[in-house]
Amino acid sequence: METGRVDGVHFEVHSAGPDDGRDVVLLSAGLGGSGAFFAPQMEALTARFRVVLYDHRGTGRSDRVLPSPYAVSDMARDIAAIIDALGGEAVHVVGHAAGGLAALQLALDRPWQVLSLAVVNGWSRPDPHIARCFRTRIGLLNDSGPEAYVHAQPLFLYPADWISENAARLADEEVHHLAGFQGRDTMLARINALLAFDIDDRLGGVACPVLISASADDMLVPSLCSRRMADRLPNAVLEVAPWGGHAFTATVPDAFNATLVAFLSGEPLPC
Repeated sequence: METGRVDGVHFEVHSAGPDDGRDVVLLSAGLGGSGAFFAPQMEALTARFRVVLYDHRGTGRSDRVLPSPYAVSDMARDIAAIIDALGGEAVHVVGHAAGGLAALQLALDRPWQVLSLAVVNGWSRPDPHIARCFRTRIGLLNDSGPEAYVHAQPLFLYPADWISENAARLADEEVHHLAGFQGRDTMLARINALLAFDIDDRLGGVACPVLISASADDMLVPSLCSRRMADRLPNAVLEVAPWGGHAFTATVPDAFNATLVAFLSGEPLPC
């Protein structure tokens, strides 16, 4: 593993084999911001690609101060800076929720940096259900503090039965997430950036191949958001998992990984 830092953003480069000739896949996490979110994907991806993880600005090992005002375009600029630091060659970008929005913005702003996109449980315009969920989370954070916010987080991420079956794991993760919490002001700025994101009338300008990946039972982001994007993007394929919640990359990783690797490799997607 190699580590680097560009303009205050921490990143890592992983590969399980020789780097020569391997495409680069950059992974951009959701609101939590930590590259560790993609741990369930690493073995499958590093077998075939060089993989870049990073912590979003304001989170993890990256600088904790955000520019003000803050927007998804700022998230996209951080990805662009990492790509430039790696040598400037175009990469595949895989983004979950917030990371998917940043990836879409990057494909519009700097298309020469993007070989393909995989947007997981993302959206292209404000959605009433997403706004309701985020306003609920803002209320928890403002009225009850980080402990309540972090404790409630699995309700938005995972199916109910998965939460029941993984109670001990979630309790351990809660301690970890609370210790590394990005802070109230940063969290609010990041949520507000997501709520303001709207590129719906520009989707036709995303020319690269795009995998739109969603879960039918996502509690936070309705799958209709993904279906709408797939219909409006000029070069997109849609895959909707029947179960797994917002974080189905973690709840059903094998199925997601098979689809993702096939897409990134230019192979037919699994049936």
